[in-house]
Amino acid sequence: MPPSTIGDQELALLHYLAEHEDASVGEVAADFGAQRGLARSTVLTMMERLRSKQYLARQRVGTVYRYRTATGPGEAMRQAVGSFVEKTLGGSVSPFVAWMSERGQVSDDELDQLQALVAKLKSEPGAR
Repeated sequence: MPPSTIGDQELALLHYLAEHEDASVGEVAADFGAQRGLARSTVLTMMERLRSKQYLARQRVGTVYRYRTATGPGEAMRQAVGSFVEKTLGGSVSPFVAWMSERGQVSDDELDQLQALVAKLKSEPGAR
């Protein structure tokens, strides 16, 4: 079963932990939490939620738990986008593509990525 979806703040925390592997709650609270005005208890709750959703793993080292990512932020982002498309857009990416074209702020790099994705999708078996 895929992990549960996560919110924006949890995704930011997952990105942080991907860059700061093997961190304690105290360390994360002192850096990530302090930057966002989050109490240590809030950081602990978020980390435990991510662990229960299988995005984080922890290991007892001495008297503290050390946390590391069990899945990267890229996978978490794919899950979040998939959930958004299914639940909010009814499974269709057309509204998202329309929003991107109206926004008019797609970088050359993003446009190259989109073109590569379209080419890949067209080359897959069953593509129309």
